Amino acid sequence: MGSRVLTAGVDIGGTKLLAVAATEKGEIVAERRQPTAEGTEAVLADITAVVADLLAAQPDIAAVGVGLPGLVDLAGVVHYAPNLPGFVGVAAQARLAAACPVPVVVDNDANVAALAEVLHGAGRGHREVLMVTLGTGIGGGLIINGAVNRGGFGFAAEIGHFTVDRDGPVCSCGERGHWEALASGTALGRRAREWAARGDAPHVLARAGGVVAAVTGQGAGESARAGEADGLAILAEHAGDVALGLGGLVNILDPEIVVIGGGLVHLGEALLAPIRAALPAHVEATRLRPMPPVVAAALGEQAGAVGAAALARTLLPPP
Repeated sequence: MGSRVLTAGVDIGGTKLLAVAATEKGEIVAERRQPTAEGTEAVLADITAVVADLLAAQPDIAAVGVGLPGLVDLAGVVHYAPNLPGFVGVAAQARLAAACPVPVVVDNDANVAALAEVLHGAGRGHREVLMVTLGTGIGGGLIINGAVNRGGFGFAAEIGHFTVDRDGPVCSCGERGHWEALASGTALGRRAREWAARGDAPHVLARAGGVVAAVTGQGAGESARAGEADGLAILAEHAGDVALGLGGLVNILDPEIVVIGGGLVHLGEALLAPIRAALPAHVEATRLRPMPPVVAAALGEQAGAVGAAALARTLLPPP
């Protein structure tokens, strides 16, 4: 294997595949990214292909971890993934292990992102961490007493799928009013289009060429970062819905720290500052208790891939 042992991590999101080869310290030595394919067979084929590509470039890769969104059980079977159509009862770990020349482990994408942040990022030094990934959907990872908590069947921390508004929009899973339906990156895009359609987002609309259907959450975020009033207002309203669900989770879990990751993390303080401002209204006895800091994932959008590579190290023999 050479003088160093690398592992590979593959993070599958609703829109992109990100793969890395990383050292034990979480240092990335190679990276690959591409759009997420459509359909189960295409996604699994792309994972196999990107692993082969990384192995060709980095022969010291000894194992592979894969993070997939949705209900991933303890054996790496994806029971359901609302943002990956077709992933129902897919034995992803077994199939990828059969197709790859090195050992493979599969887990939920937010679980591995949480692992990365505790080992190498914003969660270092903490034993009670809530990881929230804001992207196409909302994922969650729980570090309890220093370890990833996967629940009884592997499905813990599906935090995007609890109801915050029974009359709210329909979630990607088919239920109405889930937190994901109100506070994900997808929801931010819908919110921005609603503002633009009623004439309340001139700067955001201009960024989309004056076409309401072309307005995106990314455009609203860029507007906010530029200090434009309508972009800031849209993001503040969106942050209020993020804080609504987050407050309930803080009440239940009492984390030492909340780490925000996922595709929206690139917005930085334009998103985090209004979340912090809105959060106390939803937390019990705010003035009489310590409040957990809300921070950006130190590894940004790479957290899932780095965490998957860290998880892969559990497959290696002891040094």
